[in-house]
Formats: sequence, structure tokens, C-alpha cells
Amino acid sequence: MTSESNPIKPMAATFRPVTAGDLDLICRHRHEMFKASGRTDAMVQPSTNAFRVWLKPRLNDGSYFGWMARVDGIDMAGLGMMVIDWPPHPSHPLQSRRGYILNVFVEPSCRGQGLARKLMAMALEEAKRRELQYLILHATAMAMPMYEKLGWHRTSEMSITLPVAASGPTPT
Repeated sequence: MTSESNPIKPMAATFRPVTAGDLDLICRHRHEMFKASGRTDAMVQPSTNAFRVWLKPRLNDGSYFGWMARVDGIDMAGLGMMVIDWPPHPSHPLQSRRGYILNVFVEPSCRGQGLARKLMAMALEEAKRRELQYLILHATAMAMPMYEKLGWHRTSEMSITLPVAASGPTPT
């Protein structure tokens, strides 16, 4: 994720929707995002490989969508978004879905230029267009202050990782 504290002047960027042709770029961004949070290539690569297989049909059918930020004609930042099925909840009592923001990544040379903030603004506009009441994301320690400045709040979510067979879970 990003750190928005670089004092260099803002970059001129253009923004475009992600396409199925962005599969490799999104996978690289996600891989680098996890490495930036302290994981090694060896730790991240198995999930990157599995993520590629998972992502391809979702890019093709549009259930994974988002935007890329281009600087000088090069994609330097990205954000993914999904609408996920979720039971009604006190935070969204009349909706059985949530917006999910994922894979927010800015290349190190472009951090602190507002690219992540602009991508987040685009995601919020899309959420409003889709009439989503509640959105979630997972944040690195580096990105947490930016999200809090944008009005996001920490939640009480917890997790546990259970062992699975080497071949992975049984397909459903």
C-alpha cells in the first residue's frame, strides 16, 4: 500500500479502468504490496500464483474492477474493487453486500503524490454509483494513516489460519 508523505510536487496522472489485459500488472502490484508489508518473495509467490488463477475470470466477467493511474504513459498505481455478498449487518442493515477495496499499490517512486488518494476517491464514487452503504479494506501499517485521513475507521476483525492439504481446498 502507500505512504502519502513524500513532499515532492504532485504528479500529473491520468486514470483508466482496469482491463483483462492488466492481469500481470495487478498480480505484480499485489506481490509487491505484500513484500512491502514485510513478507519475502518466497512467502508471497505461492499466493501470487493462486491469485492469478483466481483473478483471470473475475477480470473477464467484470466482478473485479478498478483503476490504474498512469504517469508519463506508465501505469504506476492501481486499486481493485469488488462487490461481495455479505449478510445484513448493523453497519449495513438493509443491504446484503459490501464493497471491498483491495490491491491498492503505488510504485515507490510515485508515493506521496496523491495517487492512492485519487484512486480511493474514484472507488468511493463508484460505491455511491452502485449504492453501496458499507465498504471494507485491509490496510498495511504504512497505509493506515492515509486511510484514516480519508475517513476510514479501524474495525474489530480478527482472523485465524487453518492448515489445509498441500493441494489446497477442495473446489466447490
